[in-house]
Amino acid sequence: MDAFRAGVSWLLDGSNWSGTDGLTQQLVEQVLLTVTSLVIATLVALPVALWLGHLGRGGALAINVSNIGRAVPTFAVLVLLSVGPLGTDRLGPYGRAGLATLVSLVLFALPPIITNAYVGMREVDREIVEAARGMGMNGARLFRRVELPLALPLIMTGLRLALVQVWATATIAALVAGPGLGNTITAGFANDDSDRVIGGAIVVALIAVALEGFASVAERTLDPVRRVRRVASVRVAEPLAA
Repeated sequence: MDAFRAGVSWLLDGSNWSGTDGLTQQLVEQVLLTVTSLVIATLVALPVALWLGHLGRGGALAINVSNIGRAVPTFAVLVLLSVGPLGTDRLGPYGRAGLATLVSLVLFALPPIITNAYVGMREVDREIVEAARGMGMNGARLFRRVELPLALPLIMTGLRLALVQVWATATIAALVAGPGLGNTITAGFANDDSDRVIGGAIVVALIAVALEGFASVAERTLDPVRRVRRVASVRVAEPLAA
């Protein structure tokens, strides 16, 4: 408990948040890395997974390929990219080894997005799909009005998993001189400064919990089935109250 208090005290010291190597700069770098990698992974993976799920073909291959990427440790990919063609040069606001870190995180974010989006599309009740076709809906309208809304909960779950995993994994970029809050933790270990280590870990953990909570709320809010159930329960309750 004393060590935890010391870590909190270190965080409350304003000097640790300022400067080019301060927590503020590292936090900005890690947030940018997380958001950018998630957006890129979503733009790459989501259309493919949704289309394959709509067609009902090729999904198993896509999931297996993405799972191969999941089996390869992100740190190994990061090291190979850093010592290889991408190097450790600074990438604007993303910091040193920014490009290598960004590519690694994008690859890490792909599997949960692909898997959950495809499974979400395939788990849409086939009777509902056939009923929509019987009403004259073509493929595009069926996808937009029926399949996508019903698959949305699992799609959001995949995005939530990718978000939290990418945020936590971005911390290890510091091990290859990369950007982010991991620099605070590695510097603490290098200088035998446990207060710095614990302080950095607290920031990473708190933001991970906050991201998980935010994503969970967004997931529930955007769930169309949940909204329908809420409206139905209100309509049932009104006559009972009367």
